[in-house]
Amino acid sequence: MKKRAKRVKGVSKMLTTSVTNYFFGILILIVIFIISGFVYKFIAFQLKPITETPKTEVTKLPRNIETQLRNQESTSLKFKIPILMYHYVEYVQDKKDTIRESLNINPNTFEQQVKTLSDAGYTFMTAKELGKVLDGKMELPKKPVLLTFDDGHWDLDTNVLPILKKYNAKATAYIISGFIGGSDFLTSQQLEDVISSGLVEIGAHTVHHISLRGKFLPIVQYEVGQSKSNLENKYNVAIVSFAYPGGAFDAQAMRVVKDSGFSTAVSTVPGTSQAKENRFFLFRLRPGYRTGESLLEYLNQTSFSNYGSIKN
Repeated sequence: MKKRAKRVKGVSKMLTTSVTNYFFGILILIVIFIISGFVYKFIAFQLKPITETPKTEVTKLPRNIETQLRNQESTSLKFKIPILMYHYVEYVQDKKDTIRESLNINPNTFEQQVKTLSDAGYTFMTAKELGKVLDGKMELPKKPVLLTFDDGHWDLDTNVLPILKKYNAKATAYIISGFIGGSDFLTSQQLEDVISSGLVEIGAHTVHHISLRGKFLPIVQYEVGQSKSNLENKYNVAIVSFAYPGGAFDAQAMRVVKDSGFSTAVSTVPGTSQAKENRFFLFRLRPGYRTGESLLEYLNQTSFSNYGSIKN
């Protein structure tokens, strides 16, 4: 009887242990599942390409950088240099594509803007040349202006380049290296055509168009450094100019851009005052549909709280 009681007690203990281990195992799996979900979401956030619109673009400097600029005594020269920002230059077919519409101006308007600037005596520069000016290695030309194009869409070759050639206007195009050949982007051959024109400097715009603000250092280093090396190795050109996707950056991103060998980087913060202090977040303007006197008056403003209406 005692032996039987012992066996029952032993079996009961084993069952209790097994059940405990079973539920403990289930609990561990649940915890792992929850943690994995958080990790997946975090990684997805770190690597997710951003969809840019005029409303989502960063138009204010990070607070710590703004404070630093305000407090430090500037010893470098400041230059009034408008840098105009473009994305699409086409006749949008799908009027329901509101994002494309918000970032687009049509080719006729773009030509009128280039003609306005040319007739007004502006000198078209590249971002690389601006870097040389900031370093004191090149004299600033009369009435300088930069035309910059973000992302590397196909219309840079088909619509923009013919106008640049017509007016002998220089420009800078910031290319997302991982998107070359995509359905909405330049093919490799088109990009080679743009480069061979001699009018367009090619800059980098990350590998996958992800926001660089608040991201893991290795991710920022990859997106910045790899975009540079991809373009240099593929097209045999020196890449020294950079653009932050969506204009989003922080002190870490600036440091990585500098350490990766870039000489300038453009932001989406509106303004025209350029100096060594902001060479890694140069101010830009979105010209919208302004042409003629409206465009010239806009560029001659002394302060810019925002871009104003893109349709003006």
